[in-house]
Amino acid sequence: MTLSIWRYAHLALALISSLFIVMASVTGVILAVDAAQENTLPFKTAGFDEVTLSQSIPVLKQKFPEITEINVDHNGFVTLKGFDDEGNEIDAYVNPKTAQILGKPIEKSSFIQWITAFHRSLFLKETGRWIIGVVSFLLIFIALSGMALVIQRQRSVAKFFKKVVKEYFAQYYHVITGRIMLIPVLLIAISGTYLSMVHLHLLPEFKVNHQVEAISNTNAEGSAVNSELFKSVKLGDVKKIEFPFAEDPEEHYAIKLEERELVVDQFSGQVLSEVRYPSTVILEDLSLDLHTGRGNLVWAVVLAIASLNILFFVYSGFAITLKRRSTKIKNKHGLNDAEIILLVGSENGNTLRFANAVHQQLLAKGQASYLLQLNQYQVFPKAKHLLIFTSTYGLGDAPSNGDKFLSLLEKYPQQQKVDFSVLGFGSHAYPDFCKFAIEVDDKLASQSWANRLLQLHTVDDKSAIQFVDWIKNWNDATEIDLATTPALYAKKPRGLRKMMVLDKSEVTDQEHTFLLTLQVPTGLRFTSGDLLAIYPSDDAKERLYSIAKINGNIQLVVKLHPNGLGSTYLNDLKIGQTFKARLVNNTSFHFPKSKRVALIANGTGIAPFLGMISQNTKHAEMKLYAGFRNETSLIKKHLEFLAHHLKQQKLNDFQIAFSREQNQCYVMDLIKKDASGLADLLKQGGVIMICGSLQMQQDVEKVLDEICLENNGVNLAEYKAKGQLLTDCY
Repeated sequence: MTLSIWRYAHLALALISSLFIVMASVTGVILAVDAAQENTLPFKTAGFDEVTLSQSIPVLKQKFPEITEINVDHNGFVTLKGFDDEGNEIDAYVNPKTAQILGKPIEKSSFIQWITAFHRSLFLKETGRWIIGVVSFLLIFIALSGMALVIQRQRSVAKFFKKVVKEYFAQYYHVITGRIMLIPVLLIAISGTYLSMVHLHLLPEFKVNHQVEAISNTNAEGSAVNSELFKSVKLGDVKKIEFPFAEDPEEHYAIKLEERELVVDQFSGQVLSEVRYPSTVILEDLSLDLHTGRGNLVWAVVLAIASLNILFFVYSGFAITLKRRSTKIKNKHGLNDAEIILLVGSENGNTLRFANAVHQQLLAKGQASYLLQLNQYQVFPKAKHLLIFTSTYGLGDAPSNGDKFLSLLEKYPQQQKVDFSVLGFGSHAYPDFCKFAIEVDDKLASQSWANRLLQLHTVDDKSAIQFVDWIKNWNDATEIDLATTPALYAKKPRGLRKMMVLDKSEVTDQEHTFLLTLQVPTGLRFTSGDLLAIYPSDDAKERLYSIAKINGNIQLVVKLHPNGLGSTYLNDLKIGQTFKARLVNNTSFHFPKSKRVALIANGTGIAPFLGMISQNTKHAEMKLYAGFRNETSLIKKHLEFLAHHLKQQKLNDFQIAFSREQNQCYVMDLIKKDASGLADLLKQGGVIMICGSLQMQQDVEKVLDEICLENNGVNLAEYKAKGQLLTDCY
């Protein structure tokens, strides 16, 4: 419940204020950049803040005999107003040590003045100030509620800056940048709120009122410049000094410091009146510094970045919200007629996507399926199956749409026996992996009406492959045939890039396999063993092909299957034609760092190995065992390629088996023949890679297991556990 309150508060506040936050942030970036640029102007004197009034004023008066006032701004620029010894009026930045004129005060451009006015009040005068003030106030609570959500996600304050699991771009960087920019954003919001309160006169107003009494026996011969006060006050503490108009006992120095104002006798240096600023005035000054970055280049840059980050928060926050609501639930049957009930607990919409994929298939097969959220649990009169799909949030808590489920389970017992199965979705990056799903499974098992059809099944990091494992088990238990293709449950393709066909070999009556070479966009990183995902039917169902990287291009070997959607699609491509696909980083089948590698392939499985051989610039010891049916024209090209790289010492040896001609043997025969060599390779820490048909992999692993037991006294599983057997078979 607490999680829901924070989330809804965070979202509601963001929705209410988003437009004004965007406008304030855009103008805030511009003003912060202007403040940073202003701070780089060459009008500041090094060490000026250590110079006392008694040191500086005589130097300035020597060159400018009549001074009316001196101002020290937030950048440390000293401005002097007065007249020089020739009677010329002076209004300039000066060096307080040498009295050198450094330049004329620069007026803000009309654009910056316009931006400043808009930032403060949106050109709506007092109404605009109220709006900006309220938005600043809301931003405080947006930041605090966001912080609470991060703490909930990370499971404690101590783990606030610990690693965040990356689910998708908007979610990940919303959290990451939110943690980094929390303090600057809070300071922007708090200082903006305070300044708005000041300008709207919501705080007690303060006016300086000096009570100066006449002083008798004034020494007209003396000078305040030599007094202890002027010797102790430094320019760095001064905001403004107003000089006496004439040598008249009733004319005084008015000195404005950081925390007080003084009226000082011009002859004796005696303080005639002192008024200290209340905390409201000091806080106003501090708020202005924090909110604008004036006088501090680093802080101005931080404010600019924070303002940009607020814009990103708006974008990513809405992207997260839209993603959570993107999967629509469509129920065809009435709840009272449903026999299969799917209940979903989903925080970001990912779990709902899996459940919806099952729901749609059940409907297509004529099953009376009904999909709803965990918190909508009730009595289901005709239910036979109860499927629970739930994620876990924070400290092993329920997702926000499932926080009432356990209590509802007690409140609404089913009136008939119901088979149930629980699927937990989460990430092993968190210690409380699928904790809520475990609680749900235990709670259901304790209900008299509930029969556990399958053991609790967990899915790590939205793995479609792990989800399919459950689908297979459920199919066996119910005899309902749901699809077991992982691509069907994977999220819709993103990151599609344009590929161009550079070359393609021809398919003939004798040659059913073709070689395809593709040019990829500049800067796209990939390597041999990665996968090319294509979408021939223009849907989310992808076909994956293992690729080789040769001369910077993609190369794949494809067998044309009768009515094969993927192979037909690729075969129909013409040289020069472009199409969209994406590359899948297949790190589990990249070329290992081992110095000894054996490659085993059959048919089109040779494709990635051709690339690995080509990329073997470090000359690791490499042997290839490959099996084909016949020596076709394409196989002859492979053999020429292998012979060429054998001469270049990128390949140490290759053996080819032809099952229907020449040596009439299989890959397994080649492996048995070189049994001692492969056993020694594994014993010495080498790696065996297998690519091709799944049947071939199973046969090869069986033979290798026998070889390992016979020669090394251990089974193949031990080498597998050490990562010495890599497979990519289909």
